Amino acid sequence: MWSGEELDLDAYLARIGYEAERDGELVPDLRTLTSLHRAHIRAFPFENLDVALGRRVPLDLKSLQAKLVGRRRGGYCYEQNSLFAAVLERIGFAVTGRGARNRSRGAALPPVTHALLVVVIDDEQWLADVGFGWQGPLEPVPLRDGAHVEQSGWTFGIGVEAEGIHVLRSLRPQGWTDLYAFSPQTLYPGDFTVMNHYSSSHPDSRFLGQVVAQRPGADVRRALVRDRLSTLGKDGVTEERIVTADELIVILEGEFGIALDDEERTGLERMHPVGP
Repeated sequence: MWSGEELDLDAYLARIGYEAERDGELVPDLRTLTSLHRAHIRAFPFENLDVALGRRVPLDLKSLQAKLVGRRRGGYCYEQNSLFAAVLERIGFAVTGRGARNRSRGAALPPVTHALLVVVIDDEQWLADVGFGWQGPLEPVPLRDGAHVEQSGWTFGIGVEAEGIHVLRSLRPQGWTDLYAFSPQTLYPGDFTVMNHYSSSHPDSRFLGQVVAQRPGADVRRALVRDRLSTLGKDGVTEERIVTADELIVILEGEFGIALDDEERTGLERMHPVGP
């Protein structure tokens, strides 16, 4: 389903720094899923730069490998979780897609536009999501009501609401905060394509017309949205500052690890707001 047979697994593992002798053989168990999830998060930044530059965002595996693995770029949820699904499928995991409604931006009721994965191991479901940006989990989360997991000082939980809606939550100093909610309905690669079309081209999409780059680090989480760089610590303290056009490329390449060519650098600098 996820074109795992077409994957260059060795190239992917080299990109994320995974070594079987050190990290363990690749078998479809929780240890492997957790190790791959952490390594993927560490290697690939969340970013929308192709959308910001007005480019198409293809989701076929060949294109994803060329961009994320070959060109050392990042991507947003459809790209990252599609690639990760192909990796898991290749190894032998049972993996399916889900579509979520983002709750991290307050009381607004946005459409279902976030793509995530569910992996079944020994008859237990695990939420696997390498594409939610700076607020997302570092490791898989058990998909059962009331589950709480601590991941390098960051705590996540699962709740179940009416109609079987699952909610991923994050524990902050002020209490639990909902990140997103999703139904148990299985989604397929074609559904990701439809959602991707909205997010990459609809005038109401928050990804159009501005730069978004994020990293959910184990110690500090960073997010650049338009010209504002935010950092979040484990103590819940958020710091913000304005990024000028002169700083933009240095921050994208240095702090977020995004490899850019000259055309991309020029295009991003041109569209960036003028900071102080």
